[in-house]
Amino acid sequence: MTSSTPTSTRQVVLASRPKGEPTPDDFRVETVDLPELADGEILVRTTVMSVDPYMRGRMDDRDSYVAPFAVDGPLDGGAVGEVIASRSDAVSVGQHVVHGLGWREHAVLPAARVRVVDTDAAPASAYLGVLGMTGLTAYAGLTAVAEMKQGDVVFVSGAAGAVGSVVGQVAKALGASKVIGSAGSAEKVARLRELGFDEAFSYRDKPVRESLREAAPDGIDVYFDNVGGDHLEAAIGSLNLFGRVAMCGAIAQYNSTEPTPGPRNLAIAIGRNLTLRGFIVGHYEHLAAEYRERATQWLADGQLQADETFRDGLDAAPQAFIDLLGGANTGKMLVRL
Repeated sequence: MTSSTPTSTRQVVLASRPKGEPTPDDFRVETVDLPELADGEILVRTTVMSVDPYMRGRMDDRDSYVAPFAVDGPLDGGAVGEVIASRSDAVSVGQHVVHGLGWREHAVLPAARVRVVDTDAAPASAYLGVLGMTGLTAYAGLTAVAEMKQGDVVFVSGAAGAVGSVVGQVAKALGASKVIGSAGSAEKVARLRELGFDEAFSYRDKPVRESLREAAPDGIDVYFDNVGGDHLEAAIGSLNLFGRVAMCGAIAQYNSTEPTPGPRNLAIAIGRNLTLRGFIVGHYEHLAAEYRERATQWLADGQLQADETFRDGLDAAPQAFIDLLGGANTGKMLVRL
């Protein structure tokens, strides 16, 4: 590192495991030394980072598809930043990269663990959202998991969130006959209609099953589940013969301290030949190039828009995450550093 290169940085650590809903006391910002670069490593100054619902599960000490965060250890997640020092022939100073060591202002990591992106072609934030894991989650869930077909009626929960808003737009682009979304406020419902959803409702107005029946009196073919709970139960009740569910998230129960009962009407799945399939986007990286190519075109022709909610500064990251779980975001929740 040169004399102008920082030798320390700030990062957010998990101060304690949340009991139910996280609080600011569960996080701590600390200053740590940066290691010297080894051969093949780069130093990245993070410019924007993502906070995502799945991170709540990693704050609990339980078996999951990804290791839990360690108490007193730094959090991590998707981020984009500028390379400010490099000992790699593959990645140069001045390039922008996507990396997995968010929640800190600087990151030292192997060049092999980053992806160079063009921030002149699209904003850095897009590579964490509509052109990144968020968009791929929506696309893989619809095409590979739910096996959506042209003419399907598609229902999306958490539809004003990062993944949900992309799901609805992509479903329309792929030829869905009707796309229905649920959200948590009148303002979000109005935004869904602006994004091209055919029907939208607030789950706070009346039971989800009633709103869904009104929006789709002839039933639905695909349900993209970001919420679980009463939404999943309502969707099961409205799914047509051979209906499919892509189980992406269950944000309604992430802060639960007791096990959440499953849908009371699950037996319907037998007679209707339903498929309920969970998925993790990491198993669908083989679709990433295909999705980015299609999404770039959809963005260019206006079929796809990317909503984003920003907070500023590393100190704002914990509250941004807490607010995300409370539904304060429209589209992707991001923190600018």
